[in-house]
Amino acid sequence: MSKSCCGDDEPKNSKKHDHDHGKDHDHEEGDDHDHSHGSGEFDLKKEAIPVVAVFALFLIGSIYNQPLHNTPYAFAEYLILIPAYLLSGWNVLMSAGKNILKGKIFDENFLMTIATLGAISIHQLPEAVGVMLFFKVGELFQDYAVGNSRRSIKAVLEVRPDYANLKVNGVITKTDPNKVKIGDVITVTAGEKIPLDGTVIVGTSQIDTSALTGESVPRSVKVGDVALAGTINKTGILDIQVTKLFGESSIAKILDLVENASGKKAETEKLITKFAKIYTPIVVFVSLAIAIIPPLIIPNATSAEWVYRALVILVISCPCGLVISIPLGYFGGIGGAAKKGILIKGSTFLDVLNDVKTVVSDKTGTLTKGTFQVTQIVPQSGFTQDELLSIAGHIEAQSTHPIAQSIKEAYKGELDLSKVTNYEEIAGHGIRAMVGDRLVIAGNDRLLHRENIAHDTCKVSGSVVHMAIDKKYAGYIIVADEIKADSIKAIQDLHQIGIKQVIMLSGDNQGVAADIAGRLGLDSYIAELLPEGKVTAFEEILNKSGKKEKVIYVGDGINDAPVLARADVGIAMGGLGSDAAIETADVVIMNDSPVKIAEAIQIARKTHSIVWQNIIFALSIKAVFLVLGAFGVATMWEAVFADVGVALAAIANATRVLK
Repeated sequence: MSKSCCGDDEPKNSKKHDHDHGKDHDHEEGDDHDHSHGSGEFDLKKEAIPVVAVFALFLIGSIYNQPLHNTPYAFAEYLILIPAYLLSGWNVLMSAGKNILKGKIFDENFLMTIATLGAISIHQLPEAVGVMLFFKVGELFQDYAVGNSRRSIKAVLEVRPDYANLKVNGVITKTDPNKVKIGDVITVTAGEKIPLDGTVIVGTSQIDTSALTGESVPRSVKVGDVALAGTINKTGILDIQVTKLFGESSIAKILDLVENASGKKAETEKLITKFAKIYTPIVVFVSLAIAIIPPLIIPNATSAEWVYRALVILVISCPCGLVISIPLGYFGGIGGAAKKGILIKGSTFLDVLNDVKTVVSDKTGTLTKGTFQVTQIVPQSGFTQDELLSIAGHIEAQSTHPIAQSIKEAYKGELDLSKVTNYEEIAGHGIRAMVGDRLVIAGNDRLLHRENIAHDTCKVSGSVVHMAIDKKYAGYIIVADEIKADSIKAIQDLHQIGIKQVIMLSGDNQGVAADIAGRLGLDSYIAELLPEGKVTAFEEILNKSGKKEKVIYVGDGINDAPVLARADVGIAMGGLGSDAAIETADVVIMNDSPVKIAEAIQIARKTHSIVWQNIIFALSIKAVFLVLGAFGVATMWEAVFADVGVALAAIANATRVLK
């Protein structure tokens, strides 16, 4: 029987890629009054032309208002100001009409429409035009701000390649990237974008990855290295053999992610939408009461005076500043994160990141490089180092696990895989197979116990692959994994921004996990976890956290898919080369740097702060002017400037998150 040993090594099973993300991200129905002009580019000069025309008519009508107002030529006032009113307010009037037909009566368009038509009905044409004109000016600034936010995200979209130089029998032809097939060879000259994922087969160069990762330092590539679509070839000429179709490439998935990121609304956005549905009808009925009741009960009160006050209240009450600036704040947060190489799949995740108090992380590929190297071979029972490595190389050659690949790379001899039969991977333990006529097992300490292999080696620093041949312990191979250069800073940053716990989950034995956790400065760790054990361990962490304290999980997006799906926010460190990272996680860190975790949380907090600043500011100002309007102190002009001023201030504040 084997002696009792104190620790198990990291599981040797190959990682699964087929997990489907289980979170529901339904799209909310958008507002009918669109300020963003769709996905097209905003043209300030083009949009300003009608505003200037309206302003000229408004100025003429206002200057000559008194001479025209009470003369036989009063119709001239209408000839000047009604076209200005329609030119500036047509979109509002049409939106109000369409929404009424759809049963959506009470919105900002409806408020603006009845307020201005009411002003016209009491012969206050300049004020009606002023309301629409300054509302149009406010919209112009809103669209410009949205355009700025959109451009920050468009910088990511500009990595989309326009063509590929397909090379066939030495002849180069410009081709649509969608028409290039796997195995085709493309040529990329200096200054060109790499259009498809592939492997360099000729040439060396420096590649600029800044558009995708935010990293300014170019990366060197040579024959055999992977070149990713969307990066820019800076120096030499490269021949690249395509490994993925354009539609399946990492960049295509990223483009789809960014283009649809703003479709998932945050809880605050949903709250404001619900608030507006309740708030707007209340404002309408209060205004109606102000117009009707005071003239009936107050001596000498005139209907014209109180109708005017009611119209002022309608203009002041317009919630457009909130309706626009809040989504803009979230859109700016997503854009600002994208500029830093952090892709957030919707504003809802910005809200959740704001409440994070616990960060749980995988070890391999997240806090460590995940590039294993054989550092020591310790044979026993008469075996030699070369013999042990040869047998290990053959049995590990069929596994995709990084440790297995490192052993395969360490063995420099030729592999005769026909010798390997009855190959079996044992989840969470290792591998068993026949190599020639020998029964070989390779794996962790748990596997030795399972197979009743007598051994006396347990506590070994590093990732260990134990070997047994024909039920006899043959020794072990130590494989080391390096800590990422910025992992220590990443943990320090998380603590500095107020994260209560940073916890590591690992399949490593207690000794290895304790060593890594100590060097990184982690709060705690859980070691010796089987793949299915990570979900159980994470569930326990979730249960211990407070109801309002969110927990995120950071992993490589492949073997950690079940935990990524279970977390309040799953952050993938899979990088551009990992399709599973892009598909599974809620947030993708494009350059694999763990310091981006703290940056993502800080961006979320900044966004949340700005959004609530806008809400409190807008409602406070509106409350003051509503009171002034009800008492007749505020006129229609003050109402217009209060509404537009609040909207512009909120928008200017929202755009700060981009910086």
